[in-house]
Amino acid sequence: MVINDAVQLTVTVTLYIVSYVFFKINVSFCSVLILLALFATMNTPLNLAAMAIERYVAICNPLRHSQICTVRRTCILIAVIWAAGLAPLLFDWVVFFATESLSFFHSSIFCIHSNMFRSPLLYYKGQAFDILYFSFVSLTIIYTYLRIMFAARAATTDRSSAAKARNTILLHGVQLLMCMLTYVTPHIELALLYIFQGRISDSRYVTYLVVYILPRFLSPIIYGLRDKKFRKYLKRYFVCKPQKVQPALTGNSEPKSNTDHITC
Repeated sequence: MVINDAVQLTVTVTLYIVSYVFFKINVSFCSVLILLALFATMNTPLNLAAMAIERYVAICNPLRHSQICTVRRTCILIAVIWAAGLAPLLFDWVVFFATESLSFFHSSIFCIHSNMFRSPLLYYKGQAFDILYFSFVSLTIIYTYLRIMFAARAATTDRSSAAKARNTILLHGVQLLMCMLTYVTPHIELALLYIFQGRISDSRYVTYLVVYILPRFLSPIIYGLRDKKFRKYLKRYFVCKPQKVQPALTGNSEPKSNTDHITC
């Protein structure tokens, strides 16, 4: 997941910088960037759904966790996720090479998916795959996390432990829901264009921040701030608090009282 997010962020940032600096770039170069960006983007919700299933097995079937979640089965699951993310993109490429003329590959365009893949068939295909993947991921998330929540509540009589488990589940659920915005990106962009008419570049930039950057930004916060050691050092370096400072003595000068000094 970390490697996938790193590739996704690197490619999408490169794509946006190149597109806005040069505005139009070669179709062949654009196609490679779009392929990598879409592949990594499609994999993220599927990865998180797989993590939800693993947590479900670990909490609801702890005695069989080591038998179910083996290294071999994990590798097979990763391969299935990659194949599921690559399948719609391969279909796009087949239609793309079959419908576009050779001269189009030597032209320059503003590098977005709609300018690259112009066939109406691909629009309806994209809608169908988005609905299919959205339904699968959302149902997986809802089922696994409800079962985890009920299991955590039934397994302990300590209210603080149950509340901690519930809060952790809710944080993961928020992250998963934000990553699922990938499947409704066109609708978000259309809504922004309807609200802010005539500001196409700004609407696309806001969509990019909300759909692609914000979920990856929240991931280290969710997993990092809940760690006690990480939170301890974060408070030490970023929270200002008064400390007692002892003044230095020189010669026969009389000692002075301690003074408060604010350190951050």
